[in-house]
This record gives sequence, C-alpha cells and structure tokens, in this order.
Amino acid sequence: MGDKVVIALGGNAILQPNQEATYENQLENVRKSAEIIARIIASGHSVVVTHGNGPQVGNILRQNEEAKHVVPALPLDVCSAESQGFIGYMMEQTLRNELVKLGKTNPVVGVLTQTEVSNDDPDFQDPSKPIGVFYSEEEAQQLAEEKGWIVKEDAGRGWRRVVASPEPKSIIGSEVIKSLTDAGTTVIAAGGGGVPVVKQADNTFKGIEAVIDKDRSGFKLAEEAKADRFMILTDVENVYVNYGKPDQKALTEITLEEAKQYVAEGQFSAGSMGPKMEAAINFAETGGRAIICSLDKADLAMEGKSGTHIVG
Repeated sequence: MGDKVVIALGGNAILQPNQEATYENQLENVRKSAEIIARIIASGHSVVVTHGNGPQVGNILRQNEEAKHVVPALPLDVCSAESQGFIGYMMEQTLRNELVKLGKTNPVVGVLTQTEVSNDDPDFQDPSKPIGVFYSEEEAQQLAEEKGWIVKEDAGRGWRRVVASPEPKSIIGSEVIKSLTDAGTTVIAAGGGGVPVVKQADNTFKGIEAVIDKDRSGFKLAEEAKADRFMILTDVENVYVNYGKPDQKALTEITLEEAKQYVAEGQFSAGSMGPKMEAAINFAETGGRAIICSLDKADLAMEGKSGTHIVG
C-alpha cells in the first residue's frame, strides 16, 4: 500500500508564461501533467490533485469586463468556481486517459470545493494575489486608472492585477475527499484554492470576492485529508538559497528547523517561493513529508531522487 499524497500543481502546469490561453494549449499542458501524475498513481500511491487558477480566473474576469454590456458580470467567487470547473474537467479526463494507457482503471473524480476564509482577513485591506496576464508598468498603471484595479509588480516578471488572497481556515467537504481517497479514488479538489466562502452568524455560508493561494489551501487539504506527503509542483527542480548569487545552493533534504531558519533569513520571495515554503513547513510540522519539485520530475521526487524534501 502506497502513501496518500496531495499534489499541488502550479499555474505553469496549465498555461505557460506568454502562451496563448486557448483551450487546446491548456488541455495539452494538463495532459502532460496528468501523464506524470498517472505514473505516481500507477505505482500504488493514493493521490489528491489541487491546482492554481491565476491566469484562468484573470481571463474570465477580462471576459466579464469586455462583455458586461451584453451579459451581466459575475462576482469573483463565481469566476473562481467557473475556473475550478473547467480545469477540473480537463484534469479528470486526461488523468483517466493516461491511466488507461498504463492499463489502469483507477476511478478519478473532480469535486467542486469551497474553502472557508475569514471576513476579517487582513488581505482584504491589502490585496496580494496576482491574477491574469503580465503587463508593463505603464500598461498596468493605465489599467488601474481606467478600471479601478489594484496592480503590483510580480517577482520581477512584470506587473499584474492583484486581488484579496485570504488565509484558508478549512476545506469544506474534506471528510468526503478523505473517504474517497481511502477507498482508492483519485480526487481533483480545491482547484484555484477553492471557492472562497465565509461563515455567517447562523452557520450558513456565502461567497466572498477573493482568490485563495493554492499552496496554502493545498496544505489545509493535505492536513484535513490525513495525507502522508504534500507535494508542491513548480517550474524548478529544487528550492535554492542565495538564489541568483555566486553561492547559490540547491536544497535537497532539509529538516524543519533548517527550513524555518532559511525563511527567517528572508531567502524566499513573497511573490513566488515564499508561500510554497510556508505551506511546506506547515505540513512538515504535522509530521508529514513536504516536497517542492519540478513537474517533470515529480515521479522521481516521490522516490526521493529529485526535489527539495522537508521532514519534521
């Protein structure tokens, strides 16, 4: 019997930077991701897949903006649900297909997931989540003026629109996701961080306009689904310290204490590796193994042959 692993796919697994956001391009990228994840499933591990949606929800908002005089615009939480739905559809289909190619009939299901956040989260006052495409500073400032957007520079890659990204408190339905994985089903859940909702005084929920960081919600999902491993897939093979400097060093297996020390030194950018390390450390604190690695070597990372591993 293998481990239960929650795999968090980065945005590059769905849409490459500067790539046209056609359905065909995104489907092929998802298929390539599914090919690797299918190998992990076929080797006997129980898998939950979650994914980002920054480019996709940004494009849906752009469609809203362009068509608002013809079709009423939808709130951001509904746009998040829309992106979770179509990415989940692509992921479920391609995972099934790739498993069939390996001679496997493992069941795969997508679960449209809501994530509870706090109405009082400070990120609503100072939004931090980049979504949509990259702009030059001039283009971004012009759009901010025209459309009332908040824009920020994104980790040296350009300027983007930013929206609130509150901390996830719990994954609604995580007990169902756990039951499905315990029974051998591969689950796609909490896509785009999950649809953000807040609990009201009468214990009912309502949506709130935000986009949750998928690594943070991935950690909550891994914690609540009782995963053995939490794997964050990105576009680099390892986490680095002194990144871009002559003494740059790739991290392979490090302790929880070492990871915390590197964070305290300010080694990781808030716009890129910072949230990934935060989520990985949080999971390692629960006693599990956290892995940050490149998508194309995820199966090797499961065998301990690639990636950065953080152990408690």
